[in-house]
Amino acid sequence: MTQQVLAGKIGVVFGVANKRSIAWAIAKAWAGAGARLIFNYQGERLKENIEELVNEFGEKTPFFSCDVSSDAEIATFFEKVRGETDRLDLMLHSLAFAPKEALEGDFLSTTREAFRTAHDISAYSLVALTRKAVPFMTNGGSIVAMTYYGSEKVVPHYNVMGVAKASLEASTRYLAYDLGPKKIRVNCISAGPVNTLAARGISGFMSMLKHYQERAPLKRSCDPAELGQTGVFLASEGAAAITGQVIYVDGGYQIMGM
Repeated sequence: MTQQVLAGKIGVVFGVANKRSIAWAIAKAWAGAGARLIFNYQGERLKENIEELVNEFGEKTPFFSCDVSSDAEIATFFEKVRGETDRLDLMLHSLAFAPKEALEGDFLSTTREAFRTAHDISAYSLVALTRKAVPFMTNGGSIVAMTYYGSEKVVPHYNVMGVAKASLEASTRYLAYDLGPKKIRVNCISAGPVNTLAARGISGFMSMLKHYQERAPLKRSCDPAELGQTGVFLASEGAAAITGQVIYVDGGYQIMGM
């Protein structure tokens, strides 16, 4: 049983798609630490999935539709949040998307539209969601976004998603600067490869996992529960002086030169 370090905290979670989602691992850890959560889902196709999952926290757990590429939907989502609470302490951004063809072949072939889409969903959405969450964070807060090492080093086939994650990480730093006076902290967790549905869309994913087992100091990547615990730490008072940072949870792989 996790100590109730987030007792009384209220958070919004963006990006749960299924039970293997990293977002779900962090949400479960936040709830286990005492937080009350509100979820988004995108489109009717995912609604049943989300409903089934959030019912684990009790049937009163709110979840609302929100396509983060639409400012109007984001505004409507937060109006519905206002109907549930006038205060937020936590926000999780676990959202990334690029067209499948952009994650195959070479980066040179990235179309303008794929580049725009990847940056809109994977990076700009953090800015758009944060802007709406900030008025709720009257007692300060913690915003956590998910990133990956492909933002700073080339990972074959990660392509435009790596460039979008670099944008996400830079956005995190600028948001941390803007929001510091309000005692709102913004950080990224850089997860090693985790066998999620989204990850399997990346060409050569299984060989990436094997590479970590061979090269990382801990001889492995990470598992979702460990990402959950890092999420709890960043949301807690234990991380009260940490903002604008990228925290690597990757078996130590990021430190290796060769």
